[in-house]
Amino acid sequence: MKSFAKYISNHSKFILLIGILLLIPSIYFYINTRINYDILIYLPEKIDTIKGENILTEDFGLGSYAFVMIDVKDESQVLKLEEDIKNIKGVNKAVSIYDVIDTTVPKEMLPKKVLNKLYHDDTTIMLVTFKENTSNDLTINAVRELRDVVGEASRVSSMTSMVIDTMDLSNSEILAYVVIAVILCLTVLIISTDSYVIPFLLLLNIGMAIVYNMGTNIFFGQISYITKAIVAVLQLGVTTDFSIFLYHKYISAKKKNSNKKEAMTSAIIDTFQSVIGSSLTTFVGFLALCTMDLTLGTDIGLVMSKGVLFGLICVLTIFPALLLIFDGLIEKTNHKILLPKFEKIQKFSLRNYKIIFVVFIILLIPAYIGNKSYDVYYKLDESLPKDLPFNVANSALGEKFGIKSAEIAIINKDIPKNKVDKLVNELKSVQGIDLVMAPNTLVSDDVKDLLPKDVQDIVDNDKYQLIVLNSNYEIASDKLNNQVDILEKIIKKYDNHGIVAGEGALMKDLVTIADHDFHMVNYTSIIVIFVVMLLVLQSVGLPIILIFAIEFAIFTNMACAYYTGTRLPFIASIVVGTIQLGATIDYAILMSSKYLAERRKKCAKEKAMEKTLKNTVPSIITSALCFFSATIGVGIYTKIDMIGSICNLLARGSIISMLVVILILPSLLMIFDKFILKTTKFKEEK
Repeated sequence: MKSFAKYISNHSKFILLIGILLLIPSIYFYINTRINYDILIYLPEKIDTIKGENILTEDFGLGSYAFVMIDVKDESQVLKLEEDIKNIKGVNKAVSIYDVIDTTVPKEMLPKKVLNKLYHDDTTIMLVTFKENTSNDLTINAVRELRDVVGEASRVSSMTSMVIDTMDLSNSEILAYVVIAVILCLTVLIISTDSYVIPFLLLLNIGMAIVYNMGTNIFFGQISYITKAIVAVLQLGVTTDFSIFLYHKYISAKKKNSNKKEAMTSAIIDTFQSVIGSSLTTFVGFLALCTMDLTLGTDIGLVMSKGVLFGLICVLTIFPALLLIFDGLIEKTNHKILLPKFEKIQKFSLRNYKIIFVVFIILLIPAYIGNKSYDVYYKLDESLPKDLPFNVANSALGEKFGIKSAEIAIINKDIPKNKVDKLVNELKSVQGIDLVMAPNTLVSDDVKDLLPKDVQDIVDNDKYQLIVLNSNYEIASDKLNNQVDILEKIIKKYDNHGIVAGEGALMKDLVTIADHDFHMVNYTSIIVIFVVMLLVLQSVGLPIILIFAIEFAIFTNMACAYYTGTRLPFIASIVVGTIQLGATIDYAILMSSKYLAERRKKCAKEKAMEKTLKNTVPSIITSALCFFSATIGVGIYTKIDMIGSICNLLARGSIISMLVVILILPSLLMIFDKFILKTTKFKEEK
């Protein structure tokens, strides 16, 4: 490590030049990394609903579809519009009631329930199917053109419409996220450091690390829009203290050694030894997200753990180069640190540690209850503004035609007609189902032959036949999820390999998988962080106490949602706890390490804690405020609740973790002092 540190110190200009040159390919790769805006694509391939989606795409050309609402003034105009839509690249088929009426089939021969779903108050529905799946670029471009052809985006209802509106809204906000985070972090750093230049150099260093991280995402093929939106602010929040630590070590080393390069060599070595443990806990904490069955967790986990790694590398290479090159300017712009030392908080925490411990035990109860009871929603469109075109279209479709959740049952082509009739009748009897359409029951066989081929191909081929169902229940509701379970059981009675596909079935699986992921991620993150701390701290008791303290902070954070009546998007409930644990356990490690160091000097526990608080509280508050600043602005600004909830929870969580470490952890360390010393490898010297 010493040779590495010397090389960095002696070649600062060369290191900075290399860093700048590496920005060129990183920016290029960043711009060309595909962003995915469809959460459902992260469902595991092994589940039936995804298999069903693949069948719909590959065998029926129903990878995605849209309902288009059209005002009927002239039937010929509808057919003309239909032809224009068919000419859009990526569109597979476009059919309406007039494809049937235009043949020898009278409108009156269609079942009334079917007719009501297709035609109402001089408005008709056209079904448009696409060659590729919902989030494919070809489908996205096709729906954009479809909106232009129809003339009004709010008349096109489809999952791809939601993807498009999410994409446009997210892209319009992303620059503001970074600007707000930088301004707020800059403010915190100016008042917490002793130079006006240091905050800019620090943010420049982290900015370069963020660009490297985002550029290397191209090797994953694509990342989610949620990852793209939060990764920069999270990386800024969790790696800022690495840079602050190196700067403080450098200033301290310069007081002992007038040679700046030698002082920087010493600072790099000390920083690496000091932050490797805390960075490792954050790194593995993010990796714990990879245990999610919903591979969105892998997406966020890999990108963020990589961000921690790049943050550490840049702190040990780019930042030392910046400090050495601009050392003179740093000294010229020195100023008094404006951040208070918070001595009253330190004294309060020390003098009242027994009372604080009792209050802590009492607060565990409401924190636990609130953490178990907050409300979660899974409906993806609920996280987006109601006035977006796709939301307006969905509402109109539900109000005018009663189409809220259209499901598709896929069954074997060889199932005889009499069994299909029984199946259809049984499906019709399910509460909440108001329409069931099957190719063998829609019209008689002789009439069926008269239907246009486009209409026949949508529901029938040489391997499968489709049964279309419409539910009165809202997507992702408990009623619909229970209904899908019933539908699946009925389908399996007639075809063991039958599948219920569609958005409702996908969302039901999402609910089931998310519930499993919540427990899996929490347990995994606790275990892996415990193991890392066990190795780094050389203690059994200390990791237990530190994790317990931060878990209490997480419980309190999530409980706030329950006691304030805030509904959280499901993904926030899964990832926030793991991120908060990995990112803020560093505060606890910093304090406990300093406390142990003082106790090993045979310092009494009260005196040891007094010194510990004096040396660590300002650093902990600075780190927490940087994390808070990086996330709170985005949480307040964004209109996308999926992103806003994550950022708001992390902002609040950083402050709660800070307060727990400053107020509660000292009492835990002193009360369990003997237990900690007995279970730590390097015990108090005798």
